[in-house]
Amino acid sequence: MESVIVAIDGPSGTGKSSTSKAVAAKLGLSYLDTGAQYRAITWWMISNGVDVTDADAIASAAGKPSIVSGTDPSHPTITVDGVDASGPIREQDVTAKVSAVSAVPEVRARITELQRSIAAGAENGIVVEGRDIGTTVLPDADLKIFLTASPEARAARRSGELKGADVHATREALIKRDAADSSRKTSPLAKADDAVEVDTTDLTLQQVIECVVTLVEEKRAAT
Repeated sequence: MESVIVAIDGPSGTGKSSTSKAVAAKLGLSYLDTGAQYRAITWWMISNGVDVTDADAIASAAGKPSIVSGTDPSHPTITVDGVDASGPIREQDVTAKVSAVSAVPEVRARITELQRSIAAGAENGIVVEGRDIGTTVLPDADLKIFLTASPEARAARRSGELKGADVHATREALIKRDAADSSRKTSPLAKADDAVEVDTTDLTLQQVIECVVTLVEEKRAAT
């Protein structure tokens, strides 16, 4: 099979991670969760006493942590300075602060470079999911997909993941995160002009996976 680079973008709660991992596993591709990398550097900043409201302090520290991402879709891993960070990066404190940290240009430059090197080293191809993959990180990706869903559907999914979190509060948090990610000056959340948009609001996860697998297979067949 031809090596293929697939960029999957979209806001939280659209099924990005579940879809990306399943598609990569089914097609024998590597997988990269770029959001986990931004969470990892945010966690490092918090753990090391960096003031995450101070863009200059964040910029000065951006190059310090060593972040390593495992790309096996069946068992993706992430370590920071050799420490397993897969659990800590999902904590609420990190979630609340990751937008501010990831908006700092020096952080985006550092993480973007890391993401590009991982994609370039994926011999059989890779599925890379995030918010600016098709527009900024991998603008020459073979296939770009932008997942969307209604705020209500996204909130219901995310509150389910968070085991009973208030749906209304979750919806408001998602909308706030969307606004922050879409308005940042460096690499905002946006759909690439040549991306295929898939609205997952009324689709099951399996239907979304099948849709994306079909798009990848069609792209492979055309190359």
